[in-house]
Amino acid sequence: MASLMKQEIKRTFLELLEQRPFSQITVKDIVQACGINRNTFYYHYADLPALVEELIDEEIGRFVREEKSFSTLEESMAEALAFFREHRRAAYHVYNSVNRDIFDRYLMKNCESVGAGYVSSFLGELPLSAEDRQAIVHFNAYVLYGAVTRWLESGMTYDIREDFHRIFQLMVEPAMLQQGLSLKQSNP
Repeated sequence: MASLMKQEIKRTFLELLEQRPFSQITVKDIVQACGINRNTFYYHYADLPALVEELIDEEIGRFVREEKSFSTLEESMAEALAFFREHRRAAYHVYNSVNRDIFDRYLMKNCESVGAGYVSSFLGELPLSAEDRQAIVHFNAYVLYGAVTRWLESGMTYDIREDFHRIFQLMVEPAMLQQGLSLKQSNP
């Protein structure tokens, strides 16, 4: 029962977040929409930032648990951004809130997960040291984080998958081709 109530609180919060900025949502709004009392909310969450953090942690956990194998960074990042596609306005409202630090941590964790998954599936058999693999993961995470941040700052006005595709072509393909390796191409 408690688990169902938490899910209802999260669902209601996301609905409200789709409608208005984070700063305009109160615990009172959530409990009224859920038909519960404030104590029930506070039984599950210390405050609204704790609710946001749990939502974000669940989303990161979902992506990491799925451990899908992707052949390109653009494919990986497109999957990681599924939450943004599903909850576009909510993501934008949290991104532009005073709780942006929570969002930034979420974004970086997802970018690192994408980078790690990509390195594992695509570069898995290349003879690289653990340090080099980690450096590649970090580099890819920073590039992806920067691209997503730029996209969010633009108001998500363009198809970010095109950016990922172009980044991949400009940075990865030439280096791999120099090594005599071929890449499996995918179109966004």
